Formats: sequence, C-alpha cells, structure tokens
Amino acid sequence: MSENELDGLNVRDRLILEHIPLLRHIVGRMSIPPTLLREDVEGFGMLGLIAAADSWEEERGLKFSTYAFPKIRGAILDELRRMDFLPRGRRERLRALEQAVAALEQRNGVIPAIEEIAAELGASLDEVDEILQSARSVVESSLDVETASGSIGSLVADPKSDDPVGSAQWSEMKGLLIAAIQGLPEPDRTVITLYYGEGLLLRDISEVMGVTESRVSQIHSRALYRLNRELGARSEVGGG
Repeated sequence: MSENELDGLNVRDRLILEHIPLLRHIVGRMSIPPTLLREDVEGFGMLGLIAAADSWEEERGLKFSTYAFPKIRGAILDELRRMDFLPRGRRERLRALEQAVAALEQRNGVIPAIEEIAAELGASLDEVDEILQSARSVVESSLDVETASGSIGSLVADPKSDDPVGSAQWSEMKGLLIAAIQGLPEPDRTVITLYYGEGLLLRDISEVMGVTESRVSQIHSRALYRLNRELGARSEVGGG
C-alpha cells in the first residue's frame, strides 16, 4: 500500500497496517508448533493487533508498538492454549524424554548429553531434536505446567539472570554464557549467534543456512539444551 493510500485511512486502520511488520517479527521469533503454518499463527496475532488498535489511547504517552507487543503475543498464546497443539503421541514422547533425562541424571549425577538421551530412548538424534522442539514450544507458550516443569523446562529455556544487567551475578553469567556458546558444535553455535547476536528471525536463519525453518527451530531447541547443560556444569564448577 502506497503512502498516499495510507494517508487516506483512519488512525485505527493505519496503525494496523503500519505494524504488520511488528506482528511478523513476533511470530518469526517464536517456535512455531510443526502442526501449524506460520500464516495461521500470524492470523492469531492479527486479532491482538486489531484489539490493540481499538483500545490504544495516544494521550497516555505509551508508544503503540510497546502497547501492541504483549497484546499480539498474548493473542497468539491464548489461541495455542485453546488448541492444545501437542498431539497425544508427541505429548507421550515428551514425557518419555523427561523420564529418560531424570533417570540418566539420577544414575550418573550429571545432566545427560543428547546422545545419551537418544541411546536411553532407543531413538535417533533427529527424533530427540524433534521432541526438544516440542518441549521448547510448550515452555515458550506456557501451555502445560506438567510437561514444562522440571529439568526439561529449564534446559530448553533462554538462559537468563534475574539480577539487573550490570550486577555481579549477571557479569558472571555473561562470561559463562560466552564460553558455553563458543563450546557449542556447529550448526548449534551458528543458530544461537544469528538468533541472539544478530537478532535474525528463524526464517532468515533458514535462508542463511540453507535448511528449512522447522529444522532451524529444532537446532535452536537442541542448542539451548546443550547451552543450559553446559552452563549448569560450569556454574557447579565455579561454585565448588
């Protein structure tokens, strides 16, 4: 739509059209369940964008993009919760993976490597990647307290510190994080660097790496598992 056409719109419609890139950015940074199309998820977010345009009050001084962001994301998550997107078989595989991780950790005293999980489950590494992607989608969407709890929930979450940036704890965490990222194998390190360092969308990373967006999402989930596992090990050594 041209600038002249935008000028002819009312404030509400102009806000919606001008912030479609924000909507696409939010969706592009989310782990989309493999059973859904990106266009479907963008449709869920559009409901939140429209609601934001209908209720935004400029005189309150809050930028529309800041106001719309949580409404767009919230509309997406509400719809995903309503759909309960994990099929029964995938949910059962996620529970089996959680049980395998818990058993291996109890047996060996450390969080298991992905290769150990695959051997315990009698599954391929690609199958474990798919299950970790499901876990990441569940945790990111806060869909299911039962399957998102415990070690898997923390191991596929974004590493973070509750302390403000600049605190001693954050400085220590940042140092550990940099070292852990450098220790990741390829292509895990590439995905983490492009996603967090360059701020690229999953779709953009897929074009850079020459693989599908779904595969990038799987690698992202796998990399987060490895990253959190390594951070946990380094923290224990530092604390010891």
